[in-house]
Amino acid sequence: MPLVANSGLPAFARLEQEGETILPGDEAIHQDIRELHIGLLNMMPDAALEATERQFFRLVGESNQIAQFYMHPFTLKELPRDVRGRAHVDKHYETFEQIKAAGLDALIITGANVQGTELAVQPFWDPLIEVIDWAHANVTSTLCSCLATHAVLQFRYGQKRRPLGFKRWGVHSHRLVDRRHPLVMGVNTRFDVPHSRFNQIDRRQFEAAKLRVLAESEEAGVHLAVSEDGFRLVFFQGHPEYDSISLLKEYKREVLQYAAGKRGDYPPFPEHYFSLQVQAILDEYRDALEAARHSGQPLPELPEELILPHIDNTWHDTAEAILNNWIGKVYQTTNSDRRKPFMDDVDPDDPLGLRG
Repeated sequence: MPLVANSGLPAFARLEQEGETILPGDEAIHQDIRELHIGLLNMMPDAALEATERQFFRLVGESNQIAQFYMHPFTLKELPRDVRGRAHVDKHYETFEQIKAAGLDALIITGANVQGTELAVQPFWDPLIEVIDWAHANVTSTLCSCLATHAVLQFRYGQKRRPLGFKRWGVHSHRLVDRRHPLVMGVNTRFDVPHSRFNQIDRRQFEAAKLRVLAESEEAGVHLAVSEDGFRLVFFQGHPEYDSISLLKEYKREVLQYAAGKRGDYPPFPEHYFSLQVQAILDEYRDALEAARHSGQPLPELPEELILPHIDNTWHDTAEAILNNWIGKVYQTTNSDRRKPFMDDVDPDDPLGLRG
């Protein structure tokens, strides 16, 4: 730590208000501390763009490594943006060309919202492949989240995700299946992870691709896996970066879509997320909303002030520990003078020396 405010991105001020340690850029340059430069390919839609920045920045900034973390957000121009989203990107994000010119120590690729199940027909497919191929050749390690995991499994390993036929939505218990890997050192053997997706890569597909599964859920399937070399690619299928209220926001959005006639059924509760007390509050709210719809009255506001005190976060400490281990391995295998691995000293196919 800490994060360096290397731009005017509003996420830095917001995180500082929340108690995170943020070092002004003009102070950082006078400190004799190792730098790490981490890219964030943010593919999330406008409504979640800034929240996603804060979530991943927070996890990186809470790492215990003695380093200054420079975050470099960028996106793909093929992703649709409204006027506000485009202005935010134009003002605060770097271009992929700038990223390639300067280099990175590590890269995080977020999920994305897509229409339909076929990834290869999405407008961002080819540009995303270009980023991942570049990162595989030039970046020490790339962490893929949710849809990014599905994309890499498809184009690099020939394993297509399958539609679930429903939304996997909630907080699920996971168990370590490989307790010796460096990424899970010090992590509880059982822990929670939020999920929010309509598609899944199954364990047999990870194994067919010769990937190493580290953690999975009986309900939600594989969450954490790594490439055969143990480090070059890290895969999340869940969303450990989520804030405590992220699923509540998703639930509220689904309810509003139902109220607007854009969804035919009333949304179910995210699994294992709301307490019985919160569910009772939301059942009363549903009754009030339905009554207002039928009578033509204004819709009531979701009673978030009654709900928030009862939302528990049961996943952040584990997410922080895994990110800390990931950052630590990036720190150990990159050159302090340039954003490249010590390729003369490290086997590019086994950067952690896991093959003995």
